Amino acid sequence: MSLLEVKDLSIRFNSLLAVDKLSFSLSRGEIGCLLGPSGCGKTTVLRAIAGFETPHAGEIALQDKNVSRPGWALATERRHVGMVFQDFALFPHLNVADNIGFGLHKLSQRNREERIRVLLSLVNLNGMEKKYPHELSGGQQQRVALARAVAPRPNLLLLDEPFSNIDIELREQLARDIREIVHRENTTALLVTHDQHEAFAVADHIGVLNSGRLHQWDTGYNLYHKPADLFVADFIGRGVLINGHIIDEHSIQTDFGIIENNPQSGGTLEPGDQINILIRPDDIIHDDNSEQTAKVLDKAFQGADFLYTLELENNVRVLCFAPSHHNHSIGERIGIRLELDHLVAFKKNI
Repeated sequence: MSLLEVKDLSIRFNSLLAVDKLSFSLSRGEIGCLLGPSGCGKTTVLRAIAGFETPHAGEIALQDKNVSRPGWALATERRHVGMVFQDFALFPHLNVADNIGFGLHKLSQRNREERIRVLLSLVNLNGMEKKYPHELSGGQQQRVALARAVAPRPNLLLLDEPFSNIDIELREQLARDIREIVHRENTTALLVTHDQHEAFAVADHIGVLNSGRLHQWDTGYNLYHKPADLFVADFIGRGVLINGHIIDEHSIQTDFGIIENNPQSGGTLEPGDQINILIRPDDIIHDDNSEQTAKVLDKAFQGADFLYTLELENNVRVLCFAPSHHNHSIGERIGIRLELDHLVAFKKNI
């Protein structure tokens, strides 16, 4: 049984179609993510699930109960959802304990204090209960906001760009913390973000949106290695598209020569088809013993690796990761070989 089901959801703002026939579902205990560029409609979907927006078409169900349909939406306070906002929205006049316990007024004093104590430990803020929001770091404020949202044990936790106000170096750790906290509380969560690394770190299922349309709802692994279309292939990870055409069911002529591989494609590919082939930086191996070489056009030091921009002899440009002790100069030719575990191809529209 799905805890959350969004079915054919469409939302308009005057003439703008912000969300276009979007469908996905989450089971209890799962963490989902809506991922896409700014203005793609992901926050609008979150607001509709929370009850702040009413759909023009489609419906939203929580625990098999319809909570939104065209012209009607169940009040937010009756949906039993928790929400963490971009700016945390903590009450500045309340200390940490009172912020966390804000939604626990129905509990006895003893049970309320015990729930606050458990949550302080869960978010690693023991000893901070008397501090006020302005005395906390951004990461600590986010933990308070998270604890406050899960305190009443909501059926669904919604997180709107939860890392946008956090220093970059803290985001990965906080993403892992959120995943652990959500799972330990045995709740279900949906976040929105434009950062794929945050999505990969937190979510079990990720939906890639653009212009209000869901292109793919899948695991992070499949989004990277088995993108459903060109938009997903371009948005997720790094890579370039090179030309190719199908020789037969096992052979493809490419800018790298003939590749013996079975391409993964969203449609049927036939001999003679002109295609685009997705080449990731990790598909190209730096190999000093290879007969094939490429010229270094640019390089970016990334600690353990360099990201090289390379030019093949036919002027095709590709990207390549190489260990940083392979420190080559701009203009130098280096040996490379193609190693494709997942050959992703898209038929050209000619």
